[in-house]
Amino acid sequence: MSAVPRPRLILASTSRYRRALLERLCVPFDCAAPQVDETALQDETPRALAARLARLKAEAVAAAHPGAVVIGSDQVAVRGSEALGKPGSVERCVQQLLQSSGREVEFLTAVFLLDAAAGRSEQCVDRTVVRFRSLARAEIERYVEADSPLDCAGGFKAESLGIALFDRIESADPTGLTGLPLIWLCGALRRAGIPVP
Repeated sequence: MSAVPRPRLILASTSRYRRALLERLCVPFDCAAPQVDETALQDETPRALAARLARLKAEAVAAAHPGAVVIGSDQVAVRGSEALGKPGSVERCVQQLLQSSGREVEFLTAVFLLDAAAGRSEQCVDRTVVRFRSLARAEIERYVEADSPLDCAGGFKAESLGIALFDRIESADPTGLTGLPLIWLCGALRRAGIPVP
C-alpha cells in the first residue's frame, strides 16, 4: 500500500524572516510573492487588517497554484492607537524607537492556512506585547547601526540584538513576534496532512 503523497506547501511571502522560521520545521516548501493591496480599509482595526491581509495573500497564491496548501501571513505593530510600519530609513527607525521608549508595542501576527483542494482553511491571530525599556538616543543609534532593522515593523529585530531594547515580552508563541507563529502553524499543518515533525 503506497503512502498518501504530501501536498505541496507554499509560503505566500518573500520575507526572509518568515522563510527562516518555516525552514525550522524541516518540511519542504516553496515561496511565492502574493500580489495584494495592503491598504487598510476605513475604520479597520489592526487585528482585522492583519487577518484580512493574511487571507488575501493565501488566496492570491492559491489561485495560481491549485492543489497546494498555502500559508499567508501578515503582521501589524501598534503603539497606542498608531500603526507602526517598516521604518525604511535610519532616521525614521531612530525616531520610531525613540517614540517607543518606555512604552508597550503590540504585535498582531495573522496566519491563514488554505487548502483549497480540500475546501478547508484555518486562521490564527497571535498577539505579542513588547515593553521597551527607557532608551537614550545614543544607544538607539548604536543599535540601528549594528542591526540595521529598517525592514522590520517596529524598527527592531527581536531575534538578534533588538532583544537588548526590552524590559519584557509577553507572548504565547515567541516566533509570532518574528512574523510566523510556529506553535499554531505546526498543528494546522498536521491537520492539513503535512506531518510535523
